Amino acid sequence: MTHTDQSWLNSFSKGNWINLAITLLLVVLGVIFAGDFPQFNGHYGWWSVAPPLVAIGLAFWTREVISSLFVGIALGGVISGKLNVVQEFLIPSIGTESFALILLVYLWSLGGLIGIWTRTGGAEKFAHWASERMVRGRKSAKFFTWMMGLVFHQGGTISTVLTGATVRPIADKHKVSHEELSYMVDSTASPAATVIPFNVWPLYIAGLVVGTIPLFETAQDGVAFFIQALPFNFYGIFALLITLLFAWELLPWIPGKKMREAISRARTEGSLDRADAQPMASSELTEVDVPEDYNSGLVDFFGPIGTLLGVAIIPYGYTAYVMGNTEDPTLLIAEAFVLAVLTGMFVALAKGMDLQTVMDGFVDGCKGVTIGAIILALAVSLKEVAEAVGTAEYVVDLVGDTIAPAALPAILMGLCMLIAFSAGTSWGTYAVVFPVAMPLAWAVLPDEFFITLCFGAVVGGSVFGDQCSPISDTTILSSLATGCDLMDHVYTQIPLALTAAGLGGLLYTLLVILVV
Repeated sequence: MTHTDQSWLNSFSKGNWINLAITLLLVVLGVIFAGDFPQFNGHYGWWSVAPPLVAIGLAFWTREVISSLFVGIALGGVISGKLNVVQEFLIPSIGTESFALILLVYLWSLGGLIGIWTRTGGAEKFAHWASERMVRGRKSAKFFTWMMGLVFHQGGTISTVLTGATVRPIADKHKVSHEELSYMVDSTASPAATVIPFNVWPLYIAGLVVGTIPLFETAQDGVAFFIQALPFNFYGIFALLITLLFAWELLPWIPGKKMREAISRARTEGSLDRADAQPMASSELTEVDVPEDYNSGLVDFFGPIGTLLGVAIIPYGYTAYVMGNTEDPTLLIAEAFVLAVLTGMFVALAKGMDLQTVMDGFVDGCKGVTIGAIILALAVSLKEVAEAVGTAEYVVDLVGDTIAPAALPAILMGLCMLIAFSAGTSWGTYAVVFPVAMPLAWAVLPDEFFITLCFGAVVGGSVFGDQCSPISDTTILSSLATGCDLMDHVYTQIPLALTAAGLGGLLYTLLVILVV
């Protein structure tokens, strides 16, 4: 064997070997058992939870996400009898309009914009400006991150991208570890969107619950109930409060050894990542290469960001609430991201940068998000697998007959946490659970306050699972936007998120016992 061959073998990690061996085993099992798994009521029994749980378990064990996701997809193909996973799952998933939107907007536009900033120095200039006026150190840098998460609260993906791209230069300057930063970006994305209702979330959920019980006769009833239930979305509220205390370093104790180690490492060594971490953002997104004759200014940063806000966020709220348009305004957001990139290019060209340098920055930025694009493609494919094998349906059937009335809100919350964590989606979990949970809660106790608690539990529990799952787009994009190792982000944020979820579940139970 040549030296080159030996180096290749050494670079093939333990996780790769484990997942390769499992994949080969699944191929053999698929040939033998494909199509023989019994199906019950839209699912395959406990086999229905195997694909997402195996993928997530391998990702935690091997710390190798890409091959772990593929193993989960392959297992789903064996269970469902669809062995041609490329044709059955991969191509249909990545060929959808929603994935094209994520790829174009949240990956290429994000990467391209950051790449342009590496040539114009716009983000670095903003970091210096903000440091002088708003940020004085680690605590205020983290608080600034928390505030930006609330400002960009429109939803999971857009929030993580906008917040991460805005605050990372400032946080890096003040030695905030990427684990801390990715947690704060992720924890102020979907949780904030469910607590601050000026977005499309109330409209989406209202469409799912309308007609399920007498309280929801129209979509307007559902929206009004969403607003009414806001104080009882305990996970969303506790997640934001704990993140705020975390930012100001006021938590008496930080759950999770790995997060405590990350904070200590950043403080004592100035290292933003673990020594052998594999950050989602490549060097193309982090190395600044401003031409010597280019004069960086705040317009290089505020031009693109202002375009994003002006074209997306303001019309978003106006069309949804002032005009009463219930259609998803995603197209405005997509246009805003593309226009932001074009604005960054135009500003650079107008200030004298040559076109080749601008395009080099854009292309380098797009290269920098390649890993994120691959992981997202596999993640959305695994979601399709979960639907094909009936993961959510099985979990709902499993616990449906064992629910005690006094514990129903907490159990619904835990159920949603499990489904969303396994499937990597809060909205998908809403679509499965709400039509079942609301009639179930009404049958157990037809009381409006009790329904409010159950409603809030479903909203919050689904957000927890989406936020913490390594196959969720918000988790992946939080890591990408902040330059964090994906599994480092997952490991460090789960204890903090579980604390918020535990407090929420306890409060639900106490309220049912004491009030209802």
